[in-house]
Amino acid sequence: MRLRGLHPAQVIVLGFFTALALGTAALMLPIASVGPGGASFMESLFTAASAVCVTGLAVVDTPTYWTGFGHVVILALIQIGGLGVMTFATVLGMLVARRMGMRSRLSAAAEVKSTALGGVRRLLQRVVRTALVIEGVVAVVLWVRWWALGEEPLRAAWLAVFHAVSAFNNAGFALWSDSLIGYSSDPLILLPLCAAVILGGLGFPVLLELRRELRTPLHWTMNTRVVLLASGALLVLGTLFFTASEWRNPGTLGPMGVADKVLSGFTQSVMARTAGFNSIDTSQMTSTSWFGTDILMFIGAGPAGTGGGIKVTTFAILYFIILTEVRGDVAVHVLGKRLPRSTHRQAISVALLAVGLVVGSTMVLLTIEDYGLDRTLFEVISAFATVGLSTGITADLPTTAQLILVGLMFVGRLGPITLATSLVLRRRTRLYDLPKERPIIG
Repeated sequence: MRLRGLHPAQVIVLGFFTALALGTAALMLPIASVGPGGASFMESLFTAASAVCVTGLAVVDTPTYWTGFGHVVILALIQIGGLGVMTFATVLGMLVARRMGMRSRLSAAAEVKSTALGGVRRLLQRVVRTALVIEGVVAVVLWVRWWALGEEPLRAAWLAVFHAVSAFNNAGFALWSDSLIGYSSDPLILLPLCAAVILGGLGFPVLLELRRELRTPLHWTMNTRVVLLASGALLVLGTLFFTASEWRNPGTLGPMGVADKVLSGFTQSVMARTAGFNSIDTSQMTSTSWFGTDILMFIGAGPAGTGGGIKVTTFAILYFIILTEVRGDVAVHVLGKRLPRSTHRQAISVALLAVGLVVGSTMVLLTIEDYGLDRTLFEVISAFATVGLSTGITADLPTTAQLILVGLMFVGRLGPITLATSLVLRRRTRLYDLPKERPIIG
């Protein structure tokens, strides 16, 4: 099939699949892993999928299994996956050829959720520039801190760059076997990483609008307002929830002081929204905390950003739809604006497709290997929402179950609607309408 005749959604899917294939091949090279003979196909595939889908789940220990070359490959996949394969490829093409065709513009615009084709070149440049600036600032702060903690300057610089990129892209890959548990009481490490995760999770449309209209909130679009309000509310509620539910747990927050408990509670709230780092042992959390994490992971971050989940805008729209129905209003209003009915359908479709994928995958995994509903559901949602948090069972799952998680990461990064659209070759235009009839609801 020629690329010229593909729908933009199909091009995006093909781009991610190509990046996944190249990443898998690179990680299978003997130079990429520490052991003799190179990594297996499944280890390479799972790691490449987790990196390009900015998830962070792993079947091997990232810092000890992969060499420096392997870590560079993982970092490149994280950056490509976070920015978007078509965004990255289009900007690279602009740098090399100084031009971009209509097909590239359509695909890149679809990926960053832009409708203004004429300004795609400028938009993509701003997206890349914004990402690099945020990653650079966070990397400098982390470099200074790790240097002060006794790391060699070059080692501190590598740690800073790797974790800044991983954090902004909401990937959650760390160069320590226990993720960030060793820094659970260090705000100069955790807070910069949290800031990068939050900014990446807001989404590029929000970041670019804040950059342009920061001092004029009355000019903000509905998308920006909803993302900021919903994200802020979830961060506060998540912090209160994790701090309270794990306060006395001897395996997590129990031994810490009050300030460290609040810091770790806040960090867990941030990371549960698709980042994947953890400053406490996730496997030792209570079932209540696991379920709360499931909810936050499923909701996810902002649209057209580096995070996953069904997106906070989808969740907010569903809330307003329910509120409208309860009140008996005719139209759905959000922050002084009326929502078009197509938005209702899209939000409901995304949510129901996501629920179906999570429920179906959980049932299959329970059939393959029964680790209990709470652990299995946690792993499935973590993969679908591209979070990367784990209760510790990922590496022990059989190959079939790991392949299901790979598929969930792929679908979660692209989005159920994008993937569904890519499978449809053309839109159906109905030349007639059918008579209306209402079933009984509720």
